[in-house]
Amino acid sequence: MLDIKFYPREQLKAKPTDESKLGFGKIFTDYMFLMNYEAGRGWFDPRIVPYGPLSLDPSCMVFHYAQEMFEGLKAYRTADGKIQLFRPQKNIERMNNTNRRMCIPEVDPDDALQAIKAIVECEKDWVPHSVGTSLYIRPFIIATDAQLGVHPSKTYLFAIILSPVGSYYAAGINPVKIFVETEYVRAVRGGTGFAKVGGNYAASLIGQAKAEKLGYAQVLWLDGIEHKYIDEVGAMNVFFVIDGEVITPALDEGNILPGVTRASCIELLRSWGYKVTERRLALSEVIEASKNGKLDEAFGTGTAAVISPIGELVDETDRIVLNGGEIGPIAQKLYDNLTGIQWGTVKDSLGWVEPVI
Repeated sequence: MLDIKFYPREQLKAKPTDESKLGFGKIFTDYMFLMNYEAGRGWFDPRIVPYGPLSLDPSCMVFHYAQEMFEGLKAYRTADGKIQLFRPQKNIERMNNTNRRMCIPEVDPDDALQAIKAIVECEKDWVPHSVGTSLYIRPFIIATDAQLGVHPSKTYLFAIILSPVGSYYAAGINPVKIFVETEYVRAVRGGTGFAKVGGNYAASLIGQAKAEKLGYAQVLWLDGIEHKYIDEVGAMNVFFVIDGEVITPALDEGNILPGVTRASCIELLRSWGYKVTERRLALSEVIEASKNGKLDEAFGTGTAAVISPIGELVDETDRIVLNGGEIGPIAQKLYDNLTGIQWGTVKDSLGWVEPVI
């Protein structure tokens, strides 16, 4: 068990008074969790300190070779005032999978969960109360060796910061317009596509910028080899309902992020009796299904947005409007049940909730 030290700040920040204007990732709480690593010593000095700038040497390896990882999960306030997490063990498992790929030392899962719960409990007054809001939790690890040279660092910093948030999309649960990217690629087999690393997102920015310029909310990425098979949306995994079957790209090639919300959707859908298939899915198959009237709906899944229905899918030659531009019944049912479990209004029969206080 970690012996977490607490360093109080002299003056607390003013908390948001209008929770309808939280936005996403723009406001940060009073404190953050920090812990250091040295080769031969392991992880040490866990502490909760005032939120503020980090002091890092300009030669710090994270700046030059991008050896880092991050995670994202949320804390939710229930109607009776309790605070809970949603499947944090899955995020910690993915965190350590990323660590192994990036040559970063793993964090003991029990220590990671203790750290997350400790900082959330410390900042319990920052967990918003309004429907649809939550406290976003961002754990991350960066390489801190102050030297140039392409090799794994021998020192690291593990940090957790918190941000009270509203909806990820300004339009909320309304269907979004997605642009299919055919010029650039996000990840390839054998790369870091399955890992939660900043480099994946940096590589995707050019496609996202192009999509936004054209008036679209997100990018749909195709595979990096044939530019034929669907991988994922920029910030989400993706599902298509074709002739009653729910299909999502398989994870077996290592180029798609194994989302916690993705896994939860698959488990819920199968428990409800839906046929769910994880396989390679060509864009041409989706287009053909649309032309034949068999494309029922499509939606993205992720911690930030939970469920994001796709109302329109466009590439250079085809424009698909799904479900009349409205949210589909499967996406709506998933959203209602997932958010219900997260906020405590739907019974957690699967043991996904982790209480904090």
